Order: sequence, then C-alpha cells, then structure tokens
Amino acid sequence: MFSDLSNIPTPCYLLDEGLLRKNLALIKSVKERAGVDIILAFKGFSLWRAFPIVREYINGAAASGAYEAKLATDELKTFAHTYSAAFQEHDFNEVLENSSHVTFNSLNQLQRFTPSVKAFSRKISIGLRVNPEFSEVETELYNPCAPGTRLGIVADQLGDMLPHDVEGLHFHTLCESGSTDLVKTLEAFESRFGKYLGQLKWVNMGGGHLMTRKGYDIELLIDTLIAFKQRWPNLEVILEPGSAFAWETGALVSQVVDLVENKGIKTAILNISFTAHMPDCLEMPYKPKIRNAHHEPVAGKPTYRMGGNSCLAGDFMGFWSFDQELKIGDQVIFEDMIHYTLVKSTMFNGVYHPSIGIWREDKGFEILKSFTYQDYKNRMS
Repeated sequence: MFSDLSNIPTPCYLLDEGLLRKNLALIKSVKERAGVDIILAFKGFSLWRAFPIVREYINGAAASGAYEAKLATDELKTFAHTYSAAFQEHDFNEVLENSSHVTFNSLNQLQRFTPSVKAFSRKISIGLRVNPEFSEVETELYNPCAPGTRLGIVADQLGDMLPHDVEGLHFHTLCESGSTDLVKTLEAFESRFGKYLGQLKWVNMGGGHLMTRKGYDIELLIDTLIAFKQRWPNLEVILEPGSAFAWETGALVSQVVDLVENKGIKTAILNISFTAHMPDCLEMPYKPKIRNAHHEPVAGKPTYRMGGNSCLAGDFMGFWSFDQELKIGDQVIFEDMIHYTLVKSTMFNGVYHPSIGIWREDKGFEILKSFTYQDYKNRMS
C-alpha cells in the first residue's frame, strides 16, 4: 500500500492498484469455488481507467440504465445485466444494444417493453426484480425492502406462474452486509418465490455482499451458494457487488487550507467537501477514518472537526484527535474513499473537484483525470 503521499497533488482520489488486485483475486476465488457468476456493479465502482485490471479477474457488469450499459461494452468489453427502476422509451434501444440481460422493476414495465426485447436482433434474457420483504439493512435510505418501497414486485402480485417470457428473478436486499444476512434473505426469498424457481434459468442475488471486508465469513458464503445451486440445479446464480470490488483500495488526499475556532470548537477547513466529495458520510451517515488520526477524541490531544469548503452549513464532521497540532498546508488523508464516493461526487457550489490518480507498484503515481473550470461549466451547458 502507498505510504508516502507527500508528493501527491491535493485534492486527489487515489486508487492503489495492488489493493484492487487483492480484492479482485478474492472475488475471483469465490466465483470459481462456488460456481457462480460475480459481476461488477457500476453504481459502486465505475472508474473505467481501472477496467483493464478488472478484466483480468472478472468479466461482467451490472448496469442501472443506458449510460452504464454503454460503459460496459465500451470499457469492460462485455454486455451488461441491466436493471432500472423505470426504463424509458427514448433510450431503451441503447439499453438493448449493450445488454445481455434486462430486468424490469414492475409488471407494467415488463408488459410495456417486452415486445421491444423480443423484436431485438439478438437474444436478451428477461428478468423481474422481486421483493422478498426481508432486509436487515438498518438505515432507511439504503433499505430496498422498507415498507412501501418502490423497488421490486412482492409475491402476492404474481400468480401461480410467472409471465411467459421471464427467465430470471433478481432481488437486492443487502448493503455492505455479511454472509449471514444472505442466508436469512434466501430463506425469505425461497419461502415467497420458491414455487417459481423451477421455471427459470437464473437468479440474480443483487449486491451488498461485502466479501472483501475483514471478518466476512467467506466459507459461509460459498457453502450457502453451493447449497442453493444443489437445491436448484437448473439455475445460474449471479451476484453483483459494487463496494466489495473497491473496498479499502484507496484514499481521498486533502489539505488543510484554514483553521478556525468558535465557542471552543476548532475546525480544520479542507480543500474538499463532504457534501460534494464524500456524500455518503452525511447520508448514511458514517464517520470516515483519517490516516494517523485518533478516530475518537483523546483528552489532552489536539482535537478538530473537519470542515468542507462549500457554503453548506452542515458540510463538516467531527471530531478527530491528532498527536500534533494541525497546520495550514498539512495533508489530511481520508481512508477508503473509492467505492461509491467516486461515483457520487459532484461539483456542487463550484468547489474544486479532486483529481483521480492511481498508485502502481512498478510505476508509482499517475494522474488519470484532472478537473477544470470547463468541466464545471459544461455540466450547466
């Protein structure tokens, strides 16, 4: 892992190729040992300049619409498994051109778009997203099975037989979850939808399988998948994690640009923004780790909130303690800022967007993308 970041320009998202390869090797091992297909969900990691590395281990993509499906064929060199909460007429043909599987969120969408799928020049497998009505995700914002959810079809909306053209079912109930959560989800899924599984060719178990996290029970995951395949030998099993691919593979390198104090609270104002560049910290919410800082305040040590550089009043988090007083110009390195953070970052408030770089053991640091005023302006043109 990169250790000396003193020469890294800030702000910068920095991916470590070695750590990415470590995750990819583990994911490939699970795929092969369990006899399932594991594909990359672009909603969690779509840094396409790293796709040549990904292709060495995994060749499959999960897309959420026309743009991501096009990215799959352009840069990952594979057709996508594409699901959308609501496909639209104007770009559905582009979805078909870049997809091997298309999954619909409702029976209305299935009825509306199936004729287009069947008329397409190439065979595309049709699926339905279902809701097992079970999830252990505690944060409501990330719970796809919350009461009244718009995501997926519940069992009582289906009859004794699935619509004729449906070849697969897709469920997604996890969010950075463990394998025990998948075990419980499968119990609910098979209880509610088991009568349809003999009619199908595939089941997509969605994302949220955080198999690269330390402490994740890999053996339970593999045993669970093998047992499911033994119960349903007619089914291809697909998993589409996002976070697991890029988990703990890089950092967001920032710099202190000012130090302010109000009512005894010291804030280090950085050249990045939580709301623009680390939105999940405020949405989940969660407190990220800072390299060489104490995650919780320590009595007697210099303690600071971290403040973003946007005008949003709530663009801050705190508190962390440091062994020495911070100074203007010091680097502050936020760990694990590649999955989701990159794809959700914005140019809100016109704040300077971090560059994107990669650290390679054999070549060192390389800038993949730098952002300019023109990038900001073009978003509004």
